Amino acid sequence: MKFPNGPQTPAVSQMLRWIANPMSFMEACAKTYGEIFTLRLDKNLPPMVVVSNPQAQQQILTTDTKELEAPGDVNQLFEPLLGKHSVITISGAEHQRQRQLLMPPFHGERMRNYSQVITDVTKQVISQYQIGKPFNIRSATQAITLRVIMQAVFGLYEGPRAEKLQNFLSELLEKASSRLNVALLYFPALQRDFGPINFWGKQMRLQQEADELIYEEIRERREQPDSSRTDILSLLMAARDEAGQPMTDEELRDELMTLLVAGHETTATALAWALYWIHKIPSVRQKLLQELDSLGDNPDPSTVFKLPYLNAVCSETLRIYPVAILTFPRVVRTSISLGGYELEPGTVLLGSIYLTHQREDIYPEPKQFKPERFLERQFSAYEFLPFGGGVRRCIGLAFAQLEMKLALAQILSSKALELVNKGEVRPKRRGLVTGLDRPIEMVVTSQRHMKSPILQTTTV
Repeated sequence: MKFPNGPQTPAVSQMLRWIANPMSFMEACAKTYGEIFTLRLDKNLPPMVVVSNPQAQQQILTTDTKELEAPGDVNQLFEPLLGKHSVITISGAEHQRQRQLLMPPFHGERMRNYSQVITDVTKQVISQYQIGKPFNIRSATQAITLRVIMQAVFGLYEGPRAEKLQNFLSELLEKASSRLNVALLYFPALQRDFGPINFWGKQMRLQQEADELIYEEIRERREQPDSSRTDILSLLMAARDEAGQPMTDEELRDELMTLLVAGHETTATALAWALYWIHKIPSVRQKLLQELDSLGDNPDPSTVFKLPYLNAVCSETLRIYPVAILTFPRVVRTSISLGGYELEPGTVLLGSIYLTHQREDIYPEPKQFKPERFLERQFSAYEFLPFGGGVRRCIGLAFAQLEMKLALAQILSSKALELVNKGEVRPKRRGLVTGLDRPIEMVVTSQRHMKSPILQTTTV
């Protein structure tokens, strides 16, 4: 079988480049080999074919599972953090069952409960920052999204367990995002105790302490059920599959960790990027403030959610440096034709969200931050796919968009901010996703008299 062209350097060299900076590695490959190329990251595993063509993306994401499989075993990189029962690490009928159980809390009427949580938490966090004192915006957005997750997902607002769990989870996710821990995920042989130098063991002990608190919370909820609770954990505990069976404790734990990682880290990064771009380009900030200030008194979250320029800013933020740079892998089960190549069973296919979002033919001047492009035309689900696509599309998409928009609206309406350093910020690997290559410091220059405080809550 002839694979698409790709770098011919040794597998270990490709793996190191992939771990260190996957964005620049993919861009270099695309420049040399085009919109479909082959990476060989491990001599013991099949080559990976990476595509950035929207038609190829659509074919990969919509092809019947008899031809292309989205197996959990390819996603085993996530297992140490998310567990064996996460909707990300399972496949087939089990994946379909878990996804159906997870969907209801993220749609329709349920979203109304989360609007007030997002607004209240953002107010609490942003009120801590004083005029003239610089602060790290990523730390602020991380505090917002973690508290939102603690309240919306776990239903924990205060108390010793809430505080301990929040601290454990924050430290756990910070350690998991280091390049060293990423390297440990890609090299399973290193996932063991090396005596005094035992990074993996420390990570696992921290994970175990967080798990103990999560299981303790689940156990108490089972012993003292409360049908009035609307947090996601309570809703998941009440959910039943087609056979009338609930999730087990292990399944609940793994899905909670999945929601935490997918809904906290990623949204914190996206919010930090948005605030960076808004304040780096004065015209963007001016247009956005005009739109927010035009809402009048007491706009409901539904109105904020639908603001066209706010939506364009959020979309462009997710386009230019997407937090998730790849779709979930697919494995060829029966020979298929893709991009002019006949690919045999066992071939791993990856859609590059990052490269698709950087295509000049779809997004002219792709390195420029231009929200207007999302007002001028609509992009297909395979041209703009920050949340992935197909059966593995992010379940929390609507929640993430709601949180991003309401948090930005609350921050910009209440504080006048400036960047301390307007130098360029680039993306870098942060765990299995991306982050910022340096801290972004901002300073509050004045309080804003909010013309449009977000006070009411209605269905989004």
